[in-house]
Amino acid sequence: MPRRNRSDRGRPVELGAATGWARAESAPDGEWLVRSVPGSQATKVYRCPGCDHEIPAGVAHVVAWPADDTGSVADRRHWHRACWQARARRRPTRRR
Repeated sequence: MPRRNRSDRGRPVELGAATGWARAESAPDGEWLVRSVPGSQATKVYRCPGCDHEIPAGVAHVVAWPADDTGSVADRRHWHRACWQARARRRPTRRR
């Protein structure tokens, strides 16, 4: 009998489990969990909230979300590395 794919939707992700692949960062704008995404694993196009430009597939970037969140996908944002590092010096741009 073939295996069924099981959905993990609705199951909370333990924060401790997330820190195994993400680093914790403390900044004036709060506590964050940040994960680096190498270009070889960047398979989709995202829009950076720092500059409002696209991050094309194949470009290395970072994913950040609030540390007090329990891994909600809705709160994760994909940033250019430079935009993430410069976020304290400038405000996020408006989305189109």
